[in-house]
Amino acid sequence: MRLLSTALNRPQLHSLRAGLVCGAARRHLTNNGFFRVSEEVREALNSKKPVVALETTIYTHGFPYPENVALASLLESVVRTNGGVPATIGILDGVARVGMDPEELIKLASSAGQSTTLKLSRRDLSYVGGLRLTGKLFNGGTTIAGTMLLAQLAGIKIFGTGGLGGVHRGAESSMDISADLTELGRTPVTVISSGCKSFLDIPRTLEYLETEGVGVGTFADGRKGSVDFPAFWSRDSGVKSPTTIADEAEAAAIIYAQNALQIQSGLHFANPVPTEFAIPKEEMDIVIAEALRQADASSISGKDNTPFVLNKIKELTKGKSIPANRALIESNVKRASIVARELAILEAKQEEAQGRTSYFSPVLSTPSEHLMSDTSFSNSESVTPSSESVTPVTKPAEAVNIIVAGALAVDFSCDYAPFTTSASQIDPLPHTSNPAIINQSLGGVAHNIAKAAHLLGGSVQLHSAVGNDFTGRAAISQLEGEGMSVAGVRILPKPARTAQYVAVNDANKDLALAMADMSILEAIPQTTIKELATTVFKASFSPPKVFVADANWSSVALNTWFQAARQISTTTMFEPVSTAKAVRIFPLAAPTSSDHVDVFASPLVDVITPNNHELLALHDFAQQASYFEHPAWFSIIDAIGIPPSGLRVPLAITTSSEIVDQGIPQQAIKLLPLFPTILAKLGPQGVLMVKLLEASAPELNNEAERQYVLARNLTGHAKIGGLYVRLFPPERVLSPEEVVSVNGIGDTFCGALAVGLANQRRVQDVVVFAQQAASLSLRSRESVSPELKDLESEW
Repeated sequence: MRLLSTALNRPQLHSLRAGLVCGAARRHLTNNGFFRVSEEVREALNSKKPVVALETTIYTHGFPYPENVALASLLESVVRTNGGVPATIGILDGVARVGMDPEELIKLASSAGQSTTLKLSRRDLSYVGGLRLTGKLFNGGTTIAGTMLLAQLAGIKIFGTGGLGGVHRGAESSMDISADLTELGRTPVTVISSGCKSFLDIPRTLEYLETEGVGVGTFADGRKGSVDFPAFWSRDSGVKSPTTIADEAEAAAIIYAQNALQIQSGLHFANPVPTEFAIPKEEMDIVIAEALRQADASSISGKDNTPFVLNKIKELTKGKSIPANRALIESNVKRASIVARELAILEAKQEEAQGRTSYFSPVLSTPSEHLMSDTSFSNSESVTPSSESVTPVTKPAEAVNIIVAGALAVDFSCDYAPFTTSASQIDPLPHTSNPAIINQSLGGVAHNIAKAAHLLGGSVQLHSAVGNDFTGRAAISQLEGEGMSVAGVRILPKPARTAQYVAVNDANKDLALAMADMSILEAIPQTTIKELATTVFKASFSPPKVFVADANWSSVALNTWFQAARQISTTTMFEPVSTAKAVRIFPLAAPTSSDHVDVFASPLVDVITPNNHELLALHDFAQQASYFEHPAWFSIIDAIGIPPSGLRVPLAITTSSEIVDQGIPQQAIKLLPLFPTILAKLGPQGVLMVKLLEASAPELNNEAERQYVLARNLTGHAKIGGLYVRLFPPERVLSPEEVVSVNGIGDTFCGALAVGLANQRRVQDVVVFAQQAASLSLRSRESVSPELKDLESEW
């Protein structure tokens, strides 16, 4: 499925109605030439999932590269592991981005310190957007004020950050007051921070916020009675907080009431720095007095004052302020994620009570639930169909060799076809009807995988779901027309909707706009998925040889599918789909070193097929969740037999220096205890295979494959024999003129691989065949090339 990745060729002025106040509430801005919300964030907002805004000034003007990239990855992971969807907000090439993918984040973070990378508040957004029209492209990190405004335009209610700006000391003469405070007075977004930096005038800051009508509260954090408003590095400031908030549920209730009353101002909830990283107020008072004295002596004022003082504080505390900074930011983002989750629960319960069931209904959490997937919010029996109401299309599951479970969607491709008199017009016009050639086809990752396997002669069955609507019936009809089994497709009653993807292309067939509604799988109750998985892999049936699942399922559903498949002799495969969804393969609760059960006793999945970005996302998530610190992980890695000199030189010889410099094989090796065979799709560089060899693996004694065995176990380990690394370059790199569509090449590769494995071939003996199949789809107008039938004779 092709993501919205290309901007409009010319920015279009957006209709005023979408951005102005209508009645008492402001409408949310739609994507245009100045403003873009990522597909993941739009989907989450539409589905009423908890979304947390994150700022980017901390990356462009706080931490150096590449530390800022690591911090960005950490904070997004914190949001995801606490049940939310991160929406990192910044400016790239003059376009405001709400939700940034890893490549965009790296691009922004690596531009830190450049003259074209600015610190952007509300006043600066039109400047960088307008100059984009003249060819001057700026990147920028958004301040709290800038982030709040863009978050509100997208419809995001919660924002987690580090420290709030405030009233500077001596502001009665300098008028130096942060725009963060006035933004809170006019933008209905809740900001969760660790209060103001203590070199600011905290009493006057709270007075100013009161004048602006901003509700301010401080989390009790286990304390009784009234508490101090925090002072960033210190838990206490000597100034009592206007209100005290017991926990995240109370915070969510306040936000809900604020929104229900349509109060058009923000809220600020202060979260004290974690105790173990706090610097006592008495110690900080001395440091700040000296830092301010030096700033005054150096005549530092205005926008240069804060960076100067912060640098002096770092020096005077001998670096203690840096770990405190990191700890409080992470703590704030975690608390913001839980507040967003609690707000989503409250909103769903209120809608249910009023007879308006939301499409997604969060599961009620308890305070002890700290790790929750963003897709855990779909199992409430009050709003989702019961297992009895989820009807199969036809007969029960048949005996097949390949089962594919995941997304089935109807794709609409709208190619702009201007009239002859306006042939110079390339882009479709906004806010009006455009002439077009519209084609409808079946899509979805799992469908494409199953179709590729079917065309290649595999005995395959697709397990997915459609809504009880016209689109769903059309999908089933077309699936039958393709000669594929529909026994595994479920029809869900309303409000479930058949997944759809609409692509609007310009006159050159390049994507101008896309809309996706892909969340129907999350409407299937967990009990139904468990029953279905048990039936598919029931021992009395002939079990499938290969099971493939895509990442459009929730984490819980994926775990259910793969647990059922592991109980029989079925090879399991996982297609990650995207960087955001790839990490759903991990269990909701990460292992700890004290776990008595060996979480690495069996792999999560036998074979995974990520691209390089998805591989990085899997690696970073596993690292953040401490998988690489578990004793069982070390046991497996040690058993591989990696020499003390390391593997950099052998890896460079077996693959390439470029791939090794990117860290791709190293990331894959670290993931082998969880996924023993990894096929990383690297585009024109080919496919990198990294495999954990068993002790009895024939590769260990095969002369032709000796060059790919880069490490051998010499300790007599009963299960592990060594490490196999091999790069499969493409037979031929296609020219740009030969490439017709990249939409389904990864899915085609996965489907061909499944067919080969179902025919009892070794993975390395199938890769070249799968590459040939993917190449056919690369040259096809359809996501899966019909010419795959010509390759069927290979098996």
